[in-house]
This record gives sequence, C-alpha cells and structure tokens, in this order.
Amino acid sequence: MTITIQNGDPGRYLKGNLLLLAALAAVMALGGCASGGPNGVTRDPWEKFNRGVASFNEVADSVVLKPVATAYVAVMPPLVRTGVSNFMGNLGDLWSGINSALQLKPQNALENFFRFGVNSTLGLLGVLDVAGEMNLERHREDFGQTLGRWGVGTGPYLVLPLLGPSTLRDAVSAFTLDRRGNAISYIEPAATRDALYVLKAVDARANVLRASGVLDAAALDKYTFSRDVYLQFRRAEIYDGNPPDAVPEAAASPAATGASASVSAASSPK
Repeated sequence: MTITIQNGDPGRYLKGNLLLLAALAAVMALGGCASGGPNGVTRDPWEKFNRGVASFNEVADSVVLKPVATAYVAVMPPLVRTGVSNFMGNLGDLWSGINSALQLKPQNALENFFRFGVNSTLGLLGVLDVAGEMNLERHREDFGQTLGRWGVGTGPYLVLPLLGPSTLRDAVSAFTLDRRGNAISYIEPAATRDALYVLKAVDARANVLRASGVLDAAALDKYTFSRDVYLQFRRAEIYDGNPPDAVPEAAASPAATGASASVSAASSPK
C-alpha cells in the first residue's frame, strides 16, 4: 500500500478561506461580547450544555479510549511508543513553524522548520528525534494561539464531543485552518489516513494516563477543575509561559493554580 499526497484545488481552497474569514469575523465579534475583561477573559455561559458533553466524553473515555490506551501501553514497548509520539509530533512541526512565523517569532519558526526537515530525513520521517539531540526545541503552536497572540478573545468556554475542553475561538480554528494544516488530512488512501487519526488519538490518550489519574484522585468538581486548568494552560501557551499580570477569572481559582503544575508533569510522556 502506497501513501500519496492529495493535489489541492486552488479554487476550492480560496472558497474555503472566504468561509474561514467569515467564521473568524464572527469569533472576533462573539469573543468581544463574551469576554469578561480586556484580555479576553472567558466566561462559561454554556455551562449546562458543556457539562452534558463532558459527562458524555467521560463515559466514552472510560468505555473505549482509556481501555485501548491502557492496552496500548501494556503491549507496545516504550521504544515503539516513543517512536509513534515522535512521528506524530513531527507531523505537527511544520504547521507549528508556520504559526510561529505568523506570530512574529522568527527563532521559534526556524527551529520548528529545521526540526521538521531534519527529522523527516535523518530521523526516518520523524520516528527518531534527531533534531532533539541537536538541541532544536519543539514549539507547539496552532492557529488558535496565533489568533490569541493578536488579541482575538477566547469567546465562551466550550466542551467538544470526544475532543474535550476548548473555547469558541480555538474550536473554529481547529475545524478550519488547523484542520488544513494537519499533514495527516492530505494522506491517501483514506484507510491509511483514518488509521493514523486513530493511532494519534490513542497515542495522545496514552501520554496522559497518569494525568487522568491525578484528575480522578482530586476531591474536586472534575468539570470545573478541567475547565480552569485548560484555560490557564492555553493562556500560558499563547504568552510562552509569561502571561500578563491580569489572570483570567476562571483560571485564577485555587484549584487551577495549585494543580496545573501537577497535571502538566503527569501528562509528560516518559
């Protein structure tokens, strides 16, 4: 079975971008209306809906994704799992480099581009992290972060079915430009593409098994905890770990502040 790259249709691409611009304009408007402060502090006006989706996600995770990820960790040797994580990370480095450039971060952009080039060649399509051994740091960026960097408000907090915590801004970005920037979406045949999507989901879930244990053990409202940590984490990502002094109201809760470091440490793959 061979893997080919789809040829893009320029006309369809331009039409898609026109729709994208309209969607982003709506995000900017809604983001401004839903923000609770000058830095786009998000509220949670859709909490009832979000809690319902979060409950559905929790059931789906406990029945399907978590058992599969647990079996994956038990069966696959650590070296293989590391190779899979490296491969998936390498697929995202090119899009991260583009977003770093859009955010006017030239050093981050160059490091991501060099990572992609080195690992795609010397690293056997990214299975080996040769660039990491060369001290080329990975800077994960997406279009939601790019919008946030240029002042677009988060909009309301939103929990997506199966995908989990997000915001209106990040959700629109994820289903438009971030989707176009995902290298997997251009792989043919469809069966290979779908298999890679499944493998990516299992790999991502396997890498946060310990973090989910921290969440399960916390004597807190899981929904509030997840929301606060997510919003604080995303804000830190946008400002490269140095956000302005004004902290989002939801993210400033003691639960988020005290536990986000533990979750971040627990979610780091070994």
